[in-house]
Amino acid sequence: MSTPRITLYSTRNCPHCRRVKQYLQQRGLRFQELDVEHNARARKAFARMGARAVPVTMIGDQRIDGFDRQRMDALLRGTGSA
Repeated sequence: MSTPRITLYSTRNCPHCRRVKQYLQQRGLRFQELDVEHNARARKAFARMGARAVPVTMIGDQRIDGFDRQRMDALLRGTGSA
């Protein structure tokens, strides 16, 4: 199976965002990180999702709010990426 597109909506000073980023990097997964404080397009996309806090991670079409290792593991295992 191929790895789904992974997008991380984050801010620079968010400790939970850093944990998600580290989690993805340790697994060798490619992802796009979008800073909602400094990127207007990212901020608009974030607002359209109805999100209120970072991090928000999109794995394919599945949304994870916050850092939820178990859910990430399960989603990535389902794609053969874990």
